[in-house]
Amino acid sequence: MEKLVECVPNFSEGRRKEVVEQIVNEIRSVDGVKLLDYSMDPNHNRAVVTFVGEPNAAVEAAFNATKKAAELIDMNKHAGEHKRMGATDVIPFVPLRGVTMKDCVLLANQLGKRIGEELGIPVYLYEEAATRPERKNLAKVRKGQYEGIKEEIKTNPDRKPDYGPSELGTAGATAVGARPFLIAFNVNLGTSDLSIAKEIAKSIRESSGGYPAVKAMGFDIADRGIVQVSMNLVNYKITSPRFIFDVIKKMANERGVKVLESELIGLAPREAIPPEDVSYMKVANFSDDQIIENRL
Repeated sequence: MEKLVECVPNFSEGRRKEVVEQIVNEIRSVDGVKLLDYSMDPNHNRAVVTFVGEPNAAVEAAFNATKKAAELIDMNKHAGEHKRMGATDVIPFVPLRGVTMKDCVLLANQLGKRIGEELGIPVYLYEEAATRPERKNLAKVRKGQYEGIKEEIKTNPDRKPDYGPSELGTAGATAVGARPFLIAFNVNLGTSDLSIAKEIAKSIRESSGGYPAVKAMGFDIADRGIVQVSMNLVNYKITSPRFIFDVIKKMANERGVKVLESELIGLAPREAIPPEDVSYMKVANFSDDQIIENRL
């Protein structure tokens, strides 16, 4: 493929494998697309899917998956640790080869228009595709989550979507955007004290005056009796996984807590997580298949 984009849709289902498989099969069935990875998190109740493809094929695969998710996921019944606003919560396009960020912005608009018009799902453009400065940040787009947006979208002009109706159905709303390569990276702490994870997350995230290109939240992993600092590293060349791992380890030690392990969700470039960092950061269940260069 001369032109190649990555697409990483997130779906609000991390417990019913049969549902996620039906959604993923919609991606698998599109010519010109290759499914690279998908993972499910029952605590977050969320699935993260990664695929690559030719630009138009990637749009088709993302649309078909969004349509299937709308049929199978009812947001009125959804609950999980991760913030969410839709059955297909977010769809980012990432330039990989022979494609610019501007091209990915056009793809986001192309897909957003189809989702809004053909599926009747409100679409908000975010990151590099954002039509308003305040919508560049996904956290601000998703503020209030499904329940809050469901009420506000009807009366608040600031909640008017870029595409689709100003009304939420059972599929909720979807954010579609273009961005650089993002790394979903978690660090698990050996304590059940959620306040510690939240304190550390607040200290390191950029929006609270922490480190650039870091988004972070604290989560309770109740079934294991531990807590987690869950992060999106939106530009690993600015803040790397190893750097932020060391920061969290230091902060945890200062609070008398040990770092148990880290987790890479989905894929990452080799440059971001070289082999020596895998053992250093205690990356749980790591596979060489999680290095994107090994999958292309």
